Parts: sequence; structure tokens; C-alpha cells
Amino acid sequence: MNIGLFTDTYFPQVSGVATSIKTLRDELVAQGHHVYIFTTTDPLSNPEYDRRENIYRFHSIPFVSFTERRIALTGWLKILRLAKKLNLDIVHNQTEFSLGLMGKEAAREMGIPVVHTYHTMYSDYLHYIANGKILKPKDVAKLVKLYMKGVTGVIAPSDRVLDALHDYGVSAPIEVIPTGVNLTMYQKQCSDGELRHLRQRLGFSDKTPVLLALSRLAYEKNIHEIIEALPDILAKRPDARLVIVGDGPARQTLERQVSAMDLNQYVQFTGTVPNEDVHLYYQMANVLVSASDTETQGLTYIEALASGLPIVVMRSPYTDQLIDDPAIGRSFQKRSDLVSSVIYYLNHPNTKEGEAKRQEKLHNISSEVFGRRVTDFYRQCQQIYRHNRINKRRHNLFGVIRRP
Repeated sequence: MNIGLFTDTYFPQVSGVATSIKTLRDELVAQGHHVYIFTTTDPLSNPEYDRRENIYRFHSIPFVSFTERRIALTGWLKILRLAKKLNLDIVHNQTEFSLGLMGKEAAREMGIPVVHTYHTMYSDYLHYIANGKILKPKDVAKLVKLYMKGVTGVIAPSDRVLDALHDYGVSAPIEVIPTGVNLTMYQKQCSDGELRHLRQRLGFSDKTPVLLALSRLAYEKNIHEIIEALPDILAKRPDARLVIVGDGPARQTLERQVSAMDLNQYVQFTGTVPNEDVHLYYQMANVLVSASDTETQGLTYIEALASGLPIVVMRSPYTDQLIDDPAIGRSFQKRSDLVSSVIYYLNHPNTKEGEAKRQEKLHNISSEVFGRRVTDFYRQCQQIYRHNRINKRRHNLFGVIRRP
């Protein structure tokens, strides 16, 4: 198939959505499909890499109140000409904004199905738009339902997203397909020398217990709660250290919090880490911690598990499904549970039995399974689209015949 992936965010931007799209792209290519990325311009993009990877960028500006993300302004006619030239068989939108709208229109003009992945629970992010004073959750429901009209099929990364879409009144067929993870990348065993070098660079010894918080540094990630709990953790493990990997609008606030709590010697901010180096941080650490309550697919959780790292994360419907054994991790709602769970994993190293249970959990969320499930859904949507077109022609035909 010739597949067009339409997205407002893609590498070199760093986000779970960008990672998900790149994983899908790689798996589709591995299956023999031709994949073309329609996305926004980015000052850090590499034109040579874009040409090699079939990435087409359209003029964009930073998004309002969320300047790390961009939104395309123009390019509709160029997109349509390109989509026809590439002879797309299916459009797969990854955004509800400009390129998503253009993708829908291109599919309509070409008479091909359009699939949509609903990545983001926008009700969790309304504070980015005029501090939540303009859009309300009920407005999100109306806008999403409106956008989904004309979509052949929808992919939900989790049951939480599926439930939300049903509540919004979305009538298109919806398939729950968790985003897969390239297990090979994260299961690649780092050498003792590599891990020792990273720990030394961070100022740690081989035996220093390390808590890892890895995400975009945004307010809704609740990283401040991890920092607030750190003194309680240090009371039981004074040698513990917290490494915060990532960047974002909350970084300065978090750094001020660390200083105000006199925790500078216990907390390291690394900034953004290249994607190819992330597995080093997972394997260097002893436990992944997260207090985010906005995750729809928890890619960092899966990456951590693939790296042999247990997780301690905020409880949610998603984590209730993911965590079914202490070998996987523990979830919490109270600070005391966060602290006790972290201490448990710092005091109980991994075992072979725990590794076997993690591998069993990971099989169904590998990138290979993810890619196969998406292509199966593409074929279902192609059948649905053909069926709907035939029914529409019959309806129009009988309508003409029955007119007086």
C-alpha cells in the first residue's frame, strides 16, 4: 500500500506522538509498504534526512501557548497534488489540527479511506489555551465528534481513549491498538563500561540507587510531586538520586522547586536526550517514577519494562491493565504509597522470574504486533469504505428512480 501519515508533530520534535508515528512508519516499511510523512516545517529538521525518509514538510508556525509544537498554515493544494502524485491508497491522520483537516480533504478528493489515531485527551490540556477560559471539556466533545465525521475508522491507543470517544458520540468504527515499542532497541544490553561512563558523568557510583523520571517537562506530568516525595525517600535511602530527563515549559519551575527544597545535590536535570541514547538511561536506573495522570498509552512505561526497569506510576485505568504483577511495577495514589514502592524496588533487585513476567507482558505490545494490527485495520477500513460507497451509489440510484 501507499500510505500517507499526516501529523503536526514529528521528529526532530520530541514527544510520545512523534515516537509512536516513527515506530509505525518503520514497521509499515518493514512490511513492504510505501510510507510518506506529511508534517510541519521545523527549524531543526535535516532536508537530506527528510528526502531519504519520504518526509514532506509544509510551512508552519509555533502553536499558540504551546510553542514547542507547530501547526501548518498553508499547503492544501500542494498536499493534494502530492497525494495524487504518490497515488495514496489510504490516509492515516495523527492530528485533529491543520494537517489532519488537510488529510481528510485529500482523502475525500481522491476517494480513499481515512483512518485517524486519537492520541491526545485534550480535556487534560485545556490550560494551554487561554488558561482554560475559552474551551471547556464539553466543547472538546463537540469538536472531536465533528472532526470524526467522514472518518472511515479510528484507532484508540487505550481503553481510556475508547471510552472517551464513545462518550463524545463518535460513531465511526473504533479499534483499540496500543502503540508498540521497538523492543530490540531497548532490550539491547548496554555494556558495563557504557553504564559506568554514564553514571560517572552524572556523578554517581556503580551502586548509587537511581530514580528516573523521563518525559516532557510539562505541568500536567506532575513531576513536582516526585520532587515533593524525595525527602521521604531520602529519609530511608539517603544515597538515592533522582534523574529528570527531558525538557519543557515546567523546567524552570521544577529547578526552582529543587533549589527551594535544598535538593540540588540529589537531583539531576539532563535536558533532552537523543532518542538513540534513551535506552542507556533506562538501563542505568533502578526504577522509573511518574506521577502523570494524563497518559493514554504510557510509552515510557513500556520502554522502561523493555529495558528491564520496574515502574512506579500514578494509578489510572491504563496502569490497572498494564500492571498485574510486582515484577512489572506498582501504582500509587498517595505519596506514602509512592515512597514505599520506590523503596521496595531500590531494596529488591531484578530476578529471572521477574524478567520472564515482563517478557510475557511485552510480547503483545511489540512494534511488530503493533504494525500488523494497524495494517489489518487498514484493510478493514478499505472494505468498510468500499461497502459504504456501494451503498451510497445504490441509495442515489434508487432515489433517482423513485422521483416522480
